[in-house]
Amino acid sequence: MALQESGEMYLETIYVLSQNSSSVRSIDVAEYMGFSKPSVSRAISLLKTEGLVKIDKDGYLKLTEAGLILSKRIYERHTVLSRLFTLLGVDEKIASEDACRIEHYISDETFSAIKRHMEKYLPKEQQ
Repeated sequence: MALQESGEMYLETIYVLSQNSSSVRSIDVAEYMGFSKPSVSRAISLLKTEGLVKIDKDGYLKLTEAGLILSKRIYERHTVLSRLFTLLGVDEKIASEDACRIEHYISDETFSAIKRHMEKYLPKEQQ
């Protein structure tokens, strides 16, 4: 399934928030992203329809297996690209912002090549 950039951003946000808390609600996503509650509710509804997110009876968001796989992929792209850019001397905030834009459009082939390059030339702790 081809998800739009905004959908990927919501998935990544749910994933990041779920790493720090076992309970994530739409309001947490709204606050984290700086979006209105209605906008987030609509996006979450679309992700639910796509089978990427479940909402329990208490309103807590849970990534489905497919949602978890996709969100981890997006988050990995973000972290690897951010790290690469900071190693090139880019300010950390700018590196993260640029990685956020690129992570949604970079091809699997190019991203794999970047990962291989970093693994080949950088010690594990610098990757």
